[in-house]
Amino acid sequence: MNANSQFGRLLLDLWGDLQQAGVLWQVGVLACCLALGGLAGHLVRNRQVADGTVAWQIGQRGLKRLAFPLTALVLVLLARPVLAHWHRVNLLSLAVPLLASLAVIRAAFFALRQTFSGPWLASFERGFAFLVWGVVALYIAGLLPDLIAFLESVQFTVGKQPLNLWLIFQGVATVLGMLLVALWIGGAIEARLLAVPGLDSNLRAVFSRLARAGLILLAVLIGLPLVGIDLTTLSVFGGALGVGLGFGLQKIAANYVSGFIILLDRSIRIGDLISVGQDRGQVSRITTRYTVLKGMTGVEALVPNEVLVSSVVQNESYSDTRVRIALPVQVAYGSDLTLAMSLIVAAATAQERVLADPPAKAFVTAFADSGVNLEVAFWVEDPEEGTQQLRSDINLAIWRGFQDAGIQIPFPQREVRVLNQ
Repeated sequence: MNANSQFGRLLLDLWGDLQQAGVLWQVGVLACCLALGGLAGHLVRNRQVADGTVAWQIGQRGLKRLAFPLTALVLVLLARPVLAHWHRVNLLSLAVPLLASLAVIRAAFFALRQTFSGPWLASFERGFAFLVWGVVALYIAGLLPDLIAFLESVQFTVGKQPLNLWLIFQGVATVLGMLLVALWIGGAIEARLLAVPGLDSNLRAVFSRLARAGLILLAVLIGLPLVGIDLTTLSVFGGALGVGLGFGLQKIAANYVSGFIILLDRSIRIGDLISVGQDRGQVSRITTRYTVLKGMTGVEALVPNEVLVSSVVQNESYSDTRVRIALPVQVAYGSDLTLAMSLIVAAATAQERVLADPPAKAFVTAFADSGVNLEVAFWVEDPEEGTQQLRSDINLAIWRGFQDAGIQIPFPQREVRVLNQ
């Protein structure tokens, strides 16, 4: 007896059971199994995830998702042969594939949530659940073999490889499953790399991305032959696809290559304060296509990696985080320059962020039209904190010091003489 006739007979027997009072025993047993499964799921969900390895914690969270359907499924499988001694169990037989499909849905999306995140996942989960339940419904109704036969009947060839819709569907499903496994393994490798002490953050990013790329390629190379698709079939599209990628994705490919160069040579690291062109900020993220610079105003600039490789980049924290800052000051002619220079040095030295070594120094830079130009130079070791507030505090201290000492800060003046004609 094939699956079609078996499930057709199951539906007929279930319809007969629903017209008899004995079906209440099946309903009662099924309700008890579902209630005990719900209780088990509630108890497992309320348990706190115990500390341990990453795999152990993931296993505990997965058990919380699967506790209800698996417990209910096991109880139904145990209760069905026991109840079969006295009553028919067609309702319990129907519940088995439904609970099993629910467990499959929850397991699949638990694996997805370990790899991806975002609002799109909830919508995709509903669509996937609808697909799985639809397949289960077709299987129970006995229509699934006919659907598979129809998909197999739609045949065509690509090169020398005969294909049909069912084979393509199997290939897509197998590759997607292999990709999920590959991405999950890649996430586990990345978590292990993050736990390695002393490993540079750039090297962690390089190794994790190379591992994911290699695992994805391996998943495709393994998944397609599993369903009987010859990989040489893809060579039919390889030439045209390669030409299209070569012309249309030059910039993107250059950015990806540049991203790996930046990560490998470690010329730019997370946390570095850099300037490139008109953009200046702290490196907050390095991807394979672009680098994120977070400016002092909070605005983030996405700089293509190709720009960072082909342009001059000023890295204020490449080998030494200390930077020199110079503040210009002008005093009136006739002022005591020695006193003025000591006051501006004292104003800079009084700030906590200004380093004592090397010490702050003052210079006479020019004799301008309206006064004498001075400059105070000092060093800080935390430029990522910004310098605007520090400049303001030093200027305010200079102003107060000049006021107390009677030193004038000049402003532009013009002397007009009227000559007798």
